[in-house]
Amino acid sequence: MSEWAELPLAFWFAAPVVILFAYTVFGMTGFGSTMIAVPILANWVPLATLVPVLVVSDIASALFVGGANRQHVSKPELKRLLPFLVAGLALGVTALVNAPQQPLAVALGLFSLVAGLATVLNPVPRGRISAWWCVPAGLTAGTFAAIFGVGGPVYVAYFTGRLGDKDAVRATISTVISISASLRGVFYLVAGLVLKAGVLAGIVFVAPFAILGVRLGSRIHTSLTQAQMRRFIGVLLLASGGVLLARTLL
Repeated sequence: MSEWAELPLAFWFAAPVVILFAYTVFGMTGFGSTMIAVPILANWVPLATLVPVLVVSDIASALFVGGANRQHVSKPELKRLLPFLVAGLALGVTALVNAPQQPLAVALGLFSLVAGLATVLNPVPRGRISAWWCVPAGLTAGTFAAIFGVGGPVYVAYFTGRLGDKDAVRATISTVISISASLRGVFYLVAGLVLKAGVLAGIVFVAPFAILGVRLGSRIHTSLTQAQMRRFIGVLLLASGGVLLARTLL
């Protein structure tokens, strides 16, 4: 608890705004909260505390978005992707120990930029990508999620290429993120990273802003057209890829 009490005044002004915005985006798209919040809040809060706090918040938020819209979740796409996602998480744990992380971070940043640019330039997709893309998508997303806590850009690229309905894209992405975050949460719990006073205090602090943001984002989502939703997701991917590359290379 003392680690929060010692944070400067600037944090207490910035953090509510950042969390509210991050989870408003999550409510709109079903992903993106971690990509927005971590680069900013990590300037004040250690990652060992911040990441478990946001994982718990993401699980709750994803369950809310996916649960409230479960009729839109594409179960066939989930069944295709999940086995490879689990395999990717296992690969990511291995890579976390044995592989250099900087090249992987650069690869994820470049992928986000390319996927974002393609989505912005092509807001109305023509046709669907092959279902076989579930293999590289699941493996890649699981690997990046295990290492960086971020698999959203890959999920988005796959599901927007497979699903034509914005509600289905949002609900299915949030469901996959809830599963991925839950698996990582179990790992964090076993490692003793969750049941700490600082993490529990952080969850209590983040919760009201996250709840408000998800509800606000859900309201905004209903007013967006399919093309507007895809453009917004594309811009978000471009921004997240740029931030990740800047943090990694600079």
